[in-house]
Amino acid sequence: MEPVSNSLHEVLVDLHRHPYPHVPNPPSCKKRASVALILRVRPTYNHWPGASSNPSPDSSSSTKQQLDTFFSQSWVQNGDPEAVFIKRASRVGDRWTGHVALPGGRRDPEDADDRAAAIRETSEEIGLDLTPNNCIYIGNLPERVVTTSWGAVPLMVLCPFVFLLTSPESPSLKLQPTEVASTHWVPLRALLSPALRTVEYVDMSQRLPTVGGFATRLACRAIMGLMQFSAIRLVSTESLYCNTTPGLIPTDTKLTPTPWFQRWKTPCGGQQGGSGERAPPLLLWGLTLGILADFLDMLPPHSAVTLWKYPTFTTPDLRLIVSLMTYRLRKQNTLRVRSGRRASDTAVDGQTAALPVTRAVDAESERNHVGIGGLGVGRYYGSSDRSPDGNAYAVGIMLKGYYDRLRVAIYIYLAWRAALGSVAGYTAWKLLRR
Repeated sequence: MEPVSNSLHEVLVDLHRHPYPHVPNPPSCKKRASVALILRVRPTYNHWPGASSNPSPDSSSSTKQQLDTFFSQSWVQNGDPEAVFIKRASRVGDRWTGHVALPGGRRDPEDADDRAAAIRETSEEIGLDLTPNNCIYIGNLPERVVTTSWGAVPLMVLCPFVFLLTSPESPSLKLQPTEVASTHWVPLRALLSPALRTVEYVDMSQRLPTVGGFATRLACRAIMGLMQFSAIRLVSTESLYCNTTPGLIPTDTKLTPTPWFQRWKTPCGGQQGGSGERAPPLLLWGLTLGILADFLDMLPPHSAVTLWKYPTFTTPDLRLIVSLMTYRLRKQNTLRVRSGRRASDTAVDGQTAALPVTRAVDAESERNHVGIGGLGVGRYYGSSDRSPDGNAYAVGIMLKGYYDRLRVAIYIYLAWRAALGSVAGYTAWKLLRR
C-alpha cells in the first residue's frame, strides 16, 4: 500500500493550486468564523530524522517548492501524517459544548481576513503559532453557511483553512482552560479506516422549544426515539489534557459505569462492553466531520464520503419508513458520488446544519429549506455547484433532497402512530364496555 504521505503531497499541492471561492455573508448575517486543519508528519522508528533532516521552509519560495522540499525527505516519505483536534470545554449555552472540533473561532473586527482569524484563534486556544516559521499555509476548504437546524436562519459563515507543520518534533501546546478540554493528534490512517466508523446518538427532544416543557420532550423521546448520526471513533497517538487542578486525573481516561439509559439507547449493545464499564469514546461527527469529509475524500481510497451513513432514527418503525421513503434517492445520490463528484453536505448535527457555497448570492437561485430539529438543510446561497473551470465542488450530493423525504417520512410515521393509538384506544374501550 502506498504511504499516506505520498498521496498527501499531491493533495496539498492540488489544494494550493485550486483554492475554493470566497463566500460573502448572506443577508442579515454578519458573523464569520474560521477553523484550522493542522497537519504534521510523525516520524517512524526506522526512519528517524537526523540533525540536518529538517530544512526550514523558505518563505520567499513558492508554496509548491516548499512542499516539494519537505516531502522529499526520507523521514517524511516514510512518516505518519496526523491532524490535531480539540475537545471543546463544557460551557453552558455553547451549541457545540464538549464536541470534538478543529481549533478556531469567530472573526474579530481587528482580524485582517478569515485566515488571520484562524491563526489568532489557534494561538489563543492551543498556543500553536501558525506563522511561516516551521509552518506552510496550504489553502482553504469549501466555506459553509451554518444555520439553525430549526429553520433557515444563518448563524455564520464557516471558513476552514489548511496548514502543515514541517518540524519532526511534537509542538508544545498551551491549552486555554475555558475553551479547550484536551487536544488529540490522530493519524490520517485512522480517519480513513472503515473499522473506526461508528454512530453518535442524539436526544432530539432536547432541541425542542421550551414552550412544551418536560412533558412534551418526554413524549417526543418516547415516540421518535434518538437520532443517529454518522461518526468516526478517534484513536489518538498523543493527547494533552487541560485542567487547573494539580494532580487531576483526566476523566476521558477512566473507565466509567455504563448508565442504563446509555445501554437502552444503543441498539443491540452497540460498542458497549459486556462488563458494564466503558471508556468514553472520542467521536468526530457533525460540522467537523463534514469539513473533514471534503479533505479525506481526496486521499486514497477516496471512500470517506461513501463510508458516511445517512442520519436516521433508533425507533424501528420510523427507521423502516425513512429507509423506504429515501431508498431510491439514496441510490441515485450514491451513483452521482461514484461518478467522481465529492460530497461535503454531511455537516449536520443536533442543532445546526452547514452548507458549502460556490458563488455569491443570486436572487433567482436562493433557496430556503426549513428543518426539523437537526434535520434542517439551511439555506443554499448560490446558483451552481460547479466552478467556472468545470471542477465539481462537494455540495449536497449525498444529502440532496434527503431531508425533504425525511420530513415526509416523519409525517407518515406520526399519522401511523396516531392511527395505531386510535385503534388501540377503541379496542380498549370496547373491552371495557363488555
